[in-house]
Amino acid sequence: MKCNVSSGSTFYHNKMAENTEGPAEVTGNLGKEEDAGPAGGGGAGGGGENLKRKAEDAGVLPQEPDPTKRLRQEGGAGSQLTPQVAQHYNRLEEKGLAHRNQSRIFHLRNFNNWIKSMLIADTLRRLRADSPGGRLCVLDLGVGKGGDLLKWKKGGIDHLVCADLAETSVQQCEERYRSMAGREGRGPRVFSAEFIAADCAKEDLSRRYRDPDTTFDLVSCQFVLHYSFESHAQADRMLRNAGERLRPGGYFIGTTPDGYELVRRLQAAEGLSFGNSIYSITFQQKEDFPLFGCQYDFHLEGVVDCPEFLVYFPLLEKMAERYGLRLVYRQTFAEFFQQQVTQGEGRGLLERMKALETYPPHEGQELASSDPEDYAHARARLEELRSKGEGGDRGTPEHPRVGTLSLAEWEATSLYLVYCFQKVEENKDNSTSNQPQPPETSQNQSQPPETSQTSQ
Repeated sequence: MKCNVSSGSTFYHNKMAENTEGPAEVTGNLGKEEDAGPAGGGGAGGGGENLKRKAEDAGVLPQEPDPTKRLRQEGGAGSQLTPQVAQHYNRLEEKGLAHRNQSRIFHLRNFNNWIKSMLIADTLRRLRADSPGGRLCVLDLGVGKGGDLLKWKKGGIDHLVCADLAETSVQQCEERYRSMAGREGRGPRVFSAEFIAADCAKEDLSRRYRDPDTTFDLVSCQFVLHYSFESHAQADRMLRNAGERLRPGGYFIGTTPDGYELVRRLQAAEGLSFGNSIYSITFQQKEDFPLFGCQYDFHLEGVVDCPEFLVYFPLLEKMAERYGLRLVYRQTFAEFFQQQVTQGEGRGLLERMKALETYPPHEGQELASSDPEDYAHARARLEELRSKGEGGDRGTPEHPRVGTLSLAEWEATSLYLVYCFQKVEENKDNSTSNQPQPPETSQNQSQPPETSQTSQ
């Protein structure tokens, strides 16, 4: 089964053409953004349902009681590239903090980490509100080298199961955990952990848990889910691992490329490739988009050079229902940023994590990009601040300064979205009156994720 461009591409293009966004900037007002695109913040019965209905009307998603029945026979070709993905991540070197600080994408990586931190913190708050004082057990699908271990420690969880395809990465994750546990004298106590080297899109992880009766309160899958959409079987196994051992009321969260934005940029490109100085994406063709196995090659400077697969979110939502997972919200990074940065915790963490760079830089500091056009939006914002006699979030009226991302970095990070599903009890009433609600966002969200409007 395929999404034919003749029926579906217009839908893709029209929904995403509105979402031309620029780099982040922090200065203090959320009220001027415009609608950022499809299903912004859509929970069950909201934007997500409208999006699915429009997709069905456009012929992109089949109108039948269970479209996955046909997809099981007509999915992708199977696991052809899994070894290549594993090999890529096994070969990545741990280059250390000094090297990361000098990276062209230093702020981009920190911004993505901030998004994950806020997503994890938001979900842990929801869990503790539902069950104060309860023990929290977490599954990290695609844990990599353990980049989120400190987030779990700060979140005060009790037990973590770390699973990843790349065996070398799992070993490095375990080493990082043991090092962290060895410094337990300060800060929150360290959770217990177990480590599993396994293909989460092919293997039944429940057979590998230390306790065969393990259940989870939270499953996290960060920048990984799209690899499983090589075939229906792999995507289904990934979702089964996510949902099968998740307790009722628990959450499945993650980050993944936004299929709508990828297709929008492809349609706008002259050829099969698009990108900028720090990232590039190449599709194999632009006339037909299979629901599984729709491969594109993604390159991000110094980090990723690997085949990935397009995720059509209404299909993901439908497949997740099989394992009792109901969508709470999906948001673009811009939408999620705007909602989270209004909180004191979010704004403070943004600065501590150095997720945005200061513009203009202080004496002795250099900008991440040497291209002046990467900061045209920031210069325009400075002119606006000067005209009002304001200093921005990082300066004074005499010397205004703002926090921002370069345009190239924002174009890369704005390819992604966050999602949150909740496990529902079997035979539970499907009414939305008692369902958790998505985070509130500004009504206006076409501009970059910032706390005031910028010019492009």
